Amino acid sequence: MPERLGLKPLHELLSLRGKKALITGAASGIGEAIAYRFAEAGADLYLVDIDIEGLKRVKERIESAFGSKVEVFKVDLSSKEEIDNLWSELEGREPDILVNNAGIYVFKDFLEVDESLLDKVMKVNLYAVFWMCQHMISRRRGKGGVIINIGSIEAIMPFARGLAHYDASKAGVIALTRALAREYGREGFRINVVVPGGIRTPGTERLRREALMKLRMDIIKTGINFMSRLPLGRMGEADEVARIVLILATDIASYVHGALIPVDGGFLSA
Repeated sequence: MPERLGLKPLHELLSLRGKKALITGAASGIGEAIAYRFAEAGADLYLVDIDIEGLKRVKERIESAFGSKVEVFKVDLSSKEEIDNLWSELEGREPDILVNNAGIYVFKDFLEVDESLLDKVMKVNLYAVFWMCQHMISRRRGKGGVIINIGSIEAIMPFARGLAHYDASKAGVIALTRALAREYGREGFRINVVVPGGIRTPGTERLRREALMKLRMDIIKTGINFMSRLPLGRMGEADEVARIVLILATDIASYVHGALIPVDGGFLSA
């Protein structure tokens, strides 16, 4: 038995039983996949998205399959006021784990990006992560917790044209993660960033269909070039990201802190 060797059993290390986790962007894609894996591990969930109908669907599936307690919150993450209201609603029952997954991904030529688009992308992709982390840390000082932010390989190796605004926002997420890890590790927080590559989600599938239907040759060419240099030769699945996020949330990763972890099929190595 592991106990005889002084080891904590593996099933305990991988368990989130008794924990509460808040996941943003949980109505579909990677966020939905993370919600399923966290529920399977025993966590109760606070699911956040602007798509309330999608959240209700995910909640129903999780409660049916795993029996976890699930609360859903419709929040526009571009609004600090709505973020503040969310945390006020959770006062006294704050999550042990925060996963900042929500993000928007809009192709636009750099010279055509206007203030409105840049403001929206930065507010959802970066500022919301900043405010969510600020609330998490301020409300759990003395108790600690786990924060996992979702970045992008585009922040490290920009590959697609028309994503300079997106790249900048995700680079900020990586820098923020590392800064907070440096400042709050001694206060009981573990903070890491996961960097997905090409992942098959409803959003990327919609983008692919639109590119084909509208003959967006720039996007089609980018996709072909991307696949040609991808060592594993295939797109990833949302659950493949969710599994790594789950590991980071559990005691399996108790000494992983301030790390940037690619889940990209080897893209950054090619």
